[in-house]
Amino acid sequence: MSDQTLPILDLSRLQQGPEEAAAFRRELREATHDYGFFYLVGHGVPQRLLDGIVSTARDFFALPDADKMEIENLKSPHFRGYTRIGGELTQGQVDWREQIDIGPEREAVEKGADVAPYWALEGPNQWPSALPQLREVVDEWQAALEDVSITLMRAWAESLGASPDVFDDAFAHNPSTLIKIVRYPGRDEPEPQQGVGAHKDFGVLTLLYVEEGKGGLQVEKDGDWIDAPPVEGAFVVNIGELLEVATEGYLKATVHRVVSPGPGQERISVPFFFAPALDTTIPALHLPPELKALAHGITADVVGSPLYSTYGENSLKSRLRAHPDVAAIHHPELVQQPAAAH
Repeated sequence: MSDQTLPILDLSRLQQGPEEAAAFRRELREATHDYGFFYLVGHGVPQRLLDGIVSTARDFFALPDADKMEIENLKSPHFRGYTRIGGELTQGQVDWREQIDIGPEREAVEKGADVAPYWALEGPNQWPSALPQLREVVDEWQAALEDVSITLMRAWAESLGASPDVFDDAFAHNPSTLIKIVRYPGRDEPEPQQGVGAHKDFGVLTLLYVEEGKGGLQVEKDGDWIDAPPVEGAFVVNIGELLEVATEGYLKATVHRVVSPGPGQERISVPFFFAPALDTTIPALHLPPELKALAHGITADVVGSPLYSTYGENSLKSRLRAHPDVAAIHHPELVQQPAAAH
């Protein structure tokens, strides 16, 4: 285990004059080139909302099983809703967590010969009737974190020698988001166990909030693992595979994992995945020569599959692997063919 720590960046520096803003953008570029991960403070999301999302998560996971299973993800062709403990896979291995998956609230897209398979991900959410306040909290969370994400995307673009608005069109219409509300229960095992297995995120960026005092996240660096415990009031931010594609590998999507808590403990975390519309191809940046020289090309994902520049293809690939039971029920035709057939 490495004794390195992830860098801490303060987003409020963008509002502190040209020199501070330029310094923030430089540190943002360096952190995501060197680590792919960093802590973000000064983001402006109120503590009231940070506390609210964690307390609402606890309220949901404390519900009787019948109330949680009312929105079981096996009922959703869009991979939305509640996943029981052990109901998700990473690299074919069981993740020891329970969670709710929530995406943009939209109409389902009807299947057809000329409809790309990834449109199966578009559709309505499932909401628990026993906890109606969940939707209100999630809606506020979504709006706040979209604002932070867009600010980061513009800062990244500028830090890489592009116009700050180069990514704007990709996110202007129907951006794709995924909110996971996750509980990792403790495990009484002599060795650390898989909470979620080693993987890369498949979108553009991830904002992760973890309740204070609860470690378990580990980030791979140079063949070793860095512990990334929560920092008070901070998000853990990492880039996804689409930013690796957009920068020719100058920015790398980084492998990470979560180790289960010990016996008698639990851990609440809320990752927010930000990406463009399903049918959007992320713009490729024309890097300055000094940065292009450090770009090492696009890698495969953790199981050797290619990365796709169209978000829907990358997302569907991941969802089919994580939830083969949902795919078998609602999309058996996709189980027998590559996820990116269009």
